[in-house]
Amino acid sequence: MSRVVQIVDKDQIDEEYHGIFDSITSSRGTISGPFSVLLHSPEIAGRAAHLGEYVRFKSGLSDDEREIAILTAARELDCRYEWGAHEPIARASGVSDSTISTIALRGNISNIVTSEEIIISYVRQLIGDHRVSPKLFNRALNLLGLTGLTELTATAGYYVMLACALNAFDVEPTHDMPVLPDTPFD
Repeated sequence: MSRVVQIVDKDQIDEEYHGIFDSITSSRGTISGPFSVLLHSPEIAGRAAHLGEYVRFKSGLSDDEREIAILTAARELDCRYEWGAHEPIARASGVSDSTISTIALRGNISNIVTSEEIIISYVRQLIGDHRVSPKLFNRALNLLGLTGLTELTATAGYYVMLACALNAFDVEPTHDMPVLPDTPFD
C-alpha cells in the first residue's frame, strides 16, 4: 500500500492545477503509478510528464531499445511498479523473453544480441557505477549515434527518477502486472 494517498482524480488537487492533470491524462489516458504520487507537487508532475512524453512516445530510440533501457533501470532500482508496467510493453515491442528474463535475473548478457547487450550494459553501468567506461561509451555511440546516445542516457535518467518516486512512496504494481523477482522489502 502506498505511503501517501495516490491522486487519481482531478478533484484531489487544487483547481489551478487541473490543466496539468488534463495534460498528463491526454498523453497517458489515466493517472497511475508515478504520477499518482508526483501530483502532490503538480508542477513537478507536469514537468516530469512533459519530458516523459518525449522520452516515451517521441524519442528517436526504437520501441525495443527504449523498453530494454526502461526494464534495465527498473531492475537496477528494484522498482516493482515500473517493471510491472513496462514488461508487457517490452514484449509488445518485440523484446524477447530471454532478454527480459536476463534483465530480470541480472543475468550474464554475453549471449544476447549485441545491440541489446550494449544498451543493458550502458544502463547498468551508468546506474551502478554512476559513470560509463570509455570503451562502453564508444560502443554505445557507434550503435546509436550521438543523438541516440543522448536519448538513451536521458531515458535511463528519467526512469531512475520515476523509480525513485515509486520506491520512496511505496507504489506497488497492481495484481495483474508481471512480478519482478527478488526485490528488497518483499
